[in-house]
Amino acid sequence: MDTFSSYQGVTMDNFDQLSQSIASNIQKISQNVSAMSKMVNQLQTPQDSPELRNQLRQIQNYTQQMAKDTSSELMQLMRADAASPARRLARDRLSDEYMATLNAFQATQRAAAQKEKEDVRKVKAQNFQIGDPFAVSGGNNETLIEMEGETARQQQATLQTERELRDLEERERDVRQLESDIVDVNQIFKELGAMIHAQGAAVDSIESSVEMAATHVQQATTELASAATYKNKLRKKKVYLAIILIIIVSIILIIVFHN
Repeated sequence: MDTFSSYQGVTMDNFDQLSQSIASNIQKISQNVSAMSKMVNQLQTPQDSPELRNQLRQIQNYTQQMAKDTSSELMQLMRADAASPARRLARDRLSDEYMATLNAFQATQRAAAQKEKEDVRKVKAQNFQIGDPFAVSGGNNETLIEMEGETARQQQATLQTERELRDLEERERDVRQLESDIVDVNQIFKELGAMIHAQGAAVDSIESSVEMAATHVQQATTELASAATYKNKLRKKKVYLAIILIIIVSIILIIVFHN
C-alpha cells in the first residue's frame, strides 16, 4: 500500500489519526536505532557473527522502509491546513522529533558501513595462496601418496577460498546497498528541509498579510475618526454662521422698523 497516496488531501477528520501514526513510527524507528547501535558496537568483537550481521541487515532494511513511509506521511501532514495553533504546534513538534530520529538512524548506518568496509578491506588484503600441486619429493610411492594428500588439501583450500570470495562479494553488495540507503536518507532530509522552509515562508507571509490588514484597518479607523471630527467642526461652523446671520438680519430689521 502506498502511504503517500493514502493520505492525499488531508482533512481535519484524519489530521489527528495521521499525527498518531507518525508519532508511533518515530517511536519504533527510535527503538530500532537503539537496537542497531548495540549490534554495530558488537561488530569486530568476539560477539560478531554472520547471524548478528544478518539480523542487523534485516532491521536496517525494515527501518529504512519505515523512514520512507513516515516521511511521506509527515509531508502530507505538513501540507494540511492546521486550523488551530495547537495542531500547528503538534505538527512542528513531530517534524522536529522525526528529523532528530532520522539523524540518529543515519549516524548508525554510517557506523555500520564503516565497519563493513574495514572488514572487506581486511579480507581483500589476505593472500589466498594455493600450493603447487605438481611439486614432488622422495620416491615414487611416497611421492604419489604426498601428491594425493596435497591434492586433497588443495581442493579443500580452494573450496574454502571460494566460500570466502562469495562471502566477500555478498558483503560488498551489502556495503553498496547500505551506502545507497544513506543517500536515500539524505534525500529525505532535503525534501523535508525544503518543505519546512516553505511552510515557514508561508507562515511568515500569512502573518505579514494579517499585520498589513491590521495596519490598514487601523489607518482606515483613524481616517474615519478624522473625517467625523472634521464633519462635526464643519457642522458647528455652519450653525455659528447661521446664528450670526440671524442676529445681523434681526438687527437690520429692528433698525428698519424703528425708523
